[in-house]
Amino acid sequence: MSASFDAMWRSRRAPRRPRAPRGDPAGPRDRAAPARPAGVQPGRRRAYPSGGGGGAPPAPRPASGGYRRYAWTEADADCRLWFRMQAEARRMDVETDRNGNQWAWLGDPTAGNAVVTGSHLDSVPDGGAFDGPLGVVSAFAALDELRSRGVSFKRPLAITNFGDEEGARFGLACVGSRLAAGRLTKEQAYELRDASGTSLPQAMEAAGYDPSTIGPDPERLARVGAFVELHVEQGRALDLSGDSVGIASSIWPHGRWRYDFAGEANHAGTTRLVDRRDPMLTYAETVLAARREAELAGAVATFGKIAVEPNGVNAIPSLVRGWLDARAADQDALDTVVAGVETAARDYAGKHGIDLTVVRESFTPVVDFSHALRDELSRILGGSGKVPVLGTGAGHDAGILSESIPTAMLFVRNPTGVSHSPAEFAAEDDCVAGVLALADVLEELACR
Repeated sequence: MSASFDAMWRSRRAPRRPRAPRGDPAGPRDRAAPARPAGVQPGRRRAYPSGGGGGAPPAPRPASGGYRRYAWTEADADCRLWFRMQAEARRMDVETDRNGNQWAWLGDPTAGNAVVTGSHLDSVPDGGAFDGPLGVVSAFAALDELRSRGVSFKRPLAITNFGDEEGARFGLACVGSRLAAGRLTKEQAYELRDASGTSLPQAMEAAGYDPSTIGPDPERLARVGAFVELHVEQGRALDLSGDSVGIASSIWPHGRWRYDFAGEANHAGTTRLVDRRDPMLTYAETVLAARREAELAGAVATFGKIAVEPNGVNAIPSLVRGWLDARAADQDALDTVVAGVETAARDYAGKHGIDLTVVRESFTPVVDFSHALRDELSRILGGSGKVPVLGTGAGHDAGILSESIPTAMLFVRNPTGVSHSPAEFAAEDDCVAGVLALADVLEELACR
């Protein structure tokens, strides 16, 4: 490799990061560690992709150790600069498409039938180090590995950084890939606003991008023959099976719903309990209903974000706004959960004199990845049964793009299963195994 996996990983660490715990939480391995790609040297067991290389993203918040890399912010700009510098160091041509997604090309982008890999660099609030960046760092490392093997590319190769995958700023996940695939219209995108009221086009303009061009990009996607996204597993299936790498089979249907509970603001100390129209009570009961409905359906449901007005310690709220994230293995189970939560919420609202409005803000149906490409990955990586195939409840750009182009995903073991948290982790040996697996896939798809 022109730059080691270790060096690339560490080049993205922000300054003054708290020291990582020593030791390997992954526990004992039941197999020998994979051979390292060329140029990868033994190093610390834990690696944090976060800064440096032509502009370091901001240091993690000291209290949490996490990251806040939101779309079209200074931190996002630093990540984009890092991506460009990594690509240019590998003699790749870099372009930003009409929707703000970055593409680094090896070969002619217009030739068609391109093999594409990559992921995203933005984060959830106080997110971990591996969700997204692992896929981008591994893509560059896999290219280094392929060059060390002396292969010749017969198809164009691209590495991508899709914009605003997490949706942390504007509330909608996978904005960049949704726009490219035509699953988010320009008009809908223009309506997106962050918590301060800034619209998506205003944010893009402030970051130096032209929002007037956003929209479907069928010509670009038509030039892509396959997209393979590597991602840290957000769960413990691989840890339980003892495997370093897995292949995705599908993504559960999932969505986000906004619940507005409107009551009456009043004095917390002088208003009798019987005279109150307190929306917080209805919200709290709805949170419990979501847990109950999810358990009954074998699904997951979470109220993870809340906004309260007037948000005073000594004031009964006038409005409580909560966001429900619900996911299930199939559409019927998801529909059952969502309907059950809303029914319970309306019952509680009626008892407490609360007005309730429910708005579906986003929805993604079940994604079955291309069987042909999935089977090809399985063959490349050792044949049927050698690499586990597993579904996931997490959404990804590969899922959004699956209706437009053949897509597949590789997962790298997460020994704790923790994600969207500073505690997110992947051991270096497993990360290297992911790079080698991705390199093998890219070699077979793009070089033969």
